[in-house]
Amino acid sequence: MRTRHREPQLLGNEATLERMARILAARNIDPAAAAIPDDPEPFNPLDTLPAGMPPRYQAAVAGHPTVLDWVREVSEAAVAPSRGARRQVATGPSLLMAGVVGAGKTYQAYGAVRALVQSGVGVRWRATTAADLYADLRPRPGVDSERELAAVSRCPLLILDDLGAAKASEWTEEVTYRLINRRYNYELPTLITTNLRISDLRSYLGDRVASRLAQMTTRVEFESVDLRRHSAAT
Repeated sequence: MRTRHREPQLLGNEATLERMARILAARNIDPAAAAIPDDPEPFNPLDTLPAGMPPRYQAAVAGHPTVLDWVREVSEAAVAPSRGARRQVATGPSLLMAGVVGAGKTYQAYGAVRALVQSGVGVRWRATTAADLYADLRPRPGVDSERELAAVSRCPLLILDDLGAAKASEWTEEVTYRLINRRYNYELPTLITTNLRISDLRSYLGDRVASRLAQMTTRVEFESVDLRRHSAAT
């Protein structure tokens, strides 16, 4: 009886490497050039952070004591979705920063996001001014305003800049309340800046919004110094 000769069978990784070598040879590719390095460069989350930030604030550094306390609390509240996974910001306190234009509130807000990433937690975040938010949500053909509002409301971390700067109306008050109330109910951390004095929030934003903000935020009033004018004068 004739015995059929069989090539030795490669198993597991050996078989995969053999197939890869044949494919590369057929395409005239040097295997050494296609090799994957044994020690790839470690991924640094800070490298991708500037992509979501305005150029002016890409190097922002949080330095205010209350802001740094907020960063620590949110970082400590971060949870891992599964064993061995990186901890993610999912819940935590909110912060309201009040003060005149140029006092550094927006700078501190973006700096707080950088500080969270530097602390080692994962952060999915969005940033918008109140005026831009209202513009995006204005009912118009081809735009699902409810879906967009839901997306902003559910974002794990939100910077809401210049609250109270846009012209107030019943519609803007309703949108603001729905956004703030949703984040209040789900305890989603929110960084809010406003040029209003804290004592004036109720008259500008309405009772319902002011009440929710009073319950969900730590409040800090920045000194009445326009840092941009101060820098230009020195």
